[in-house]
Amino acid sequence: MATTNDTSGGRPATQGKNHPKGLPFLFLTEMWERFGYYLMLGIFLLYMIDTKSGGWQFPDVKAEDIFGTFIAFTYLTPFLGGFLADRKLGYINSVYIGGVLMGLGYMGLSIHQEGAFFTSIALIVIGNGFFKPSISTLLGNLYSEEQYKDKKDAGFNIFYMGINIGAFVCNIIAAFMRNKYGWSAAFLTAGVGMFVGLLVFTIGLKHYRHANILKPTEKGDVGISQVLLYVFLPAIVVGALGWMIPNNIFGSDSSDAFIFACIPVIIFFISLYARATGSDKRPIAALLAIFAVSIMFWAVFKQNGTVLTRWAKYYTDRQVTGGVEDAANKLYLAEKVPSVKDTVTLYDYQFRAQKDELGKVIKVVDHDVYFKNARPESIPTDGQPISVMNTELFQSINPFWVVSLTPLVVAFFAMLRRRKREPTTPAKIAWGMFISALSALVMVAAVYYSNNGMEKVSALWLIGCYGVITVGELFLSPMGLSLVSKLSPSRLTALMMGGFFLSTSIGNKLSGILANTWYQYDNKANFFIVNCGLLLVSAAIGFVLLKWLNQVMKEKGVR
Repeated sequence: MATTNDTSGGRPATQGKNHPKGLPFLFLTEMWERFGYYLMLGIFLLYMIDTKSGGWQFPDVKAEDIFGTFIAFTYLTPFLGGFLADRKLGYINSVYIGGVLMGLGYMGLSIHQEGAFFTSIALIVIGNGFFKPSISTLLGNLYSEEQYKDKKDAGFNIFYMGINIGAFVCNIIAAFMRNKYGWSAAFLTAGVGMFVGLLVFTIGLKHYRHANILKPTEKGDVGISQVLLYVFLPAIVVGALGWMIPNNIFGSDSSDAFIFACIPVIIFFISLYARATGSDKRPIAALLAIFAVSIMFWAVFKQNGTVLTRWAKYYTDRQVTGGVEDAANKLYLAEKVPSVKDTVTLYDYQFRAQKDELGKVIKVVDHDVYFKNARPESIPTDGQPISVMNTELFQSINPFWVVSLTPLVVAFFAMLRRRKREPTTPAKIAWGMFISALSALVMVAAVYYSNNGMEKVSALWLIGCYGVITVGELFLSPMGLSLVSKLSPSRLTALMMGGFFLSTSIGNKLSGILANTWYQYDNKANFFIVNCGLLLVSAAIGFVLLKWLNQVMKEKGVR
């Protein structure tokens, strides 16, 4: 067993028969951390565009730009946080630093003041940079021990299920807290979830303290001062130049700044390959290829917070009646929509809030916007309000599918492994991309069924879309983490985890750019057809590279 430079004096804990004993604690830590993150994320866009209940009343385009930039930077900072964890801080310390910063950031969003808003976003972005690669590296180190190596993919699948249990529960809690107590209470709840996660992490320390392995650097490795001078500083300078470029290249100043800021970071990861020698070179090249292919998946998948949230809000029949209505109202999971004449925001045919020449939202006396494309029979004739499910509850569909389908996916691959037919990890990723492309076709059918948005459609369309893309996600996302753990040089594991999250970051930003093209399509089916095409191209590239990637895996002695 590798030695550790952790000075705490921890000793390797006794391991379980099938999985390391540290797995449940890391599982629960990540579950609570993601509870906080996805609770915040599920209401973040709604909070920014809210015009009725104390939100920011941002225009849709501005809100989506902030959303896309936020989630992009959230997954960009793990490159630097992972580097510091590998070289100086250790993974356990980095988990604590990141968790505290994120918890404070979530709570800070409860203060409805512009300075607090953007400061809180910055704390979450920085905190995630320390937390995310470090906890994944700890898990990978546990499964790098000889008796667990063949279960690494399954371990990351189980770990990923923990993420989504938190993501499923959080949106129900978010709707309850927002409806009963307001936006501030919901954001405070997210912060509490993060600190509960740190408490669980502390309780389980003895089971993974020995996995806090920091490997010594080798000749030619880049030092921290070099990263700060030649990567971090240039990223800031180039990002500032991108911000100042006239006539935006990628649609907004923030998009230009982010894409430009990524260039020095991408060059840095390519330089890792150029500097690598001997047995490190091909595995690093394989990881860089997977990172590049994964970008398009995240560009489409992360539209769950923008385009699919908009589809749920404006194009989905969310009305509940009977016993379901009574239960939803008592649990504050539904909101009342007035069916009589009332003062509401004026929207155009694409459901964009219209504003006057001073930028103020135009309000008129009319039916609520919910009834704009509702079925006539759903509009009450007695003037009473109706109950509709909160939009953020639809953010729980994807994690529900993850929790439901993970045991089936794990069992499926276990069955194939027993028959010696289990696909390699790169093959799983390529198939995941292809399956994800099919989810866009579900939404194409939904558009046609809705008469291009002229009529609300059943929530089953969104449920089906999320179901298909979740299968693709389970083939791709936890497998990407597992692959990084398998192929990375041990002294660079957290840094390469940061590289995987860098691909997520770029994809997240592209998702915001793609989401803003929604209004350019008169026929909304074409928007989803483009998404499908992007994923199919990425899947094709993955299958073309598969033979080479499998060879690299074989050379490394892993599958």
